[in-house]
Amino acid sequence: MKSIAALQAVVTATPFDGEPTDDELDAIEMEMPAILADVDLLDAQIMTIDRIPTELDQQRIRRARRQVLAARRDLANRAANLAVPGGAA
Repeated sequence: MKSIAALQAVVTATPFDGEPTDDELDAIEMEMPAILADVDLLDAQIMTIDRIPTELDQQRIRRARRQVLAARRDLANRAANLAVPGGAA
């Protein structure tokens, strides 16, 4: 009969300390404007869940959507610039 248990040395070869790596922290830092814009949009939408949105609410939601789009655009442009060193010829 074959044993299917994992070998202890293989399972615990690289201990996980639970902390993000420097690369992961850099990625989070780069995405932070988009994350904060998403939070602002959610806040604006949550405020109008239980009532009819006023004109001010609608303006706030539109502004938050524009900020989300702008933050995502900037993030995509930054990622594209990092992926293609040297730029276009």
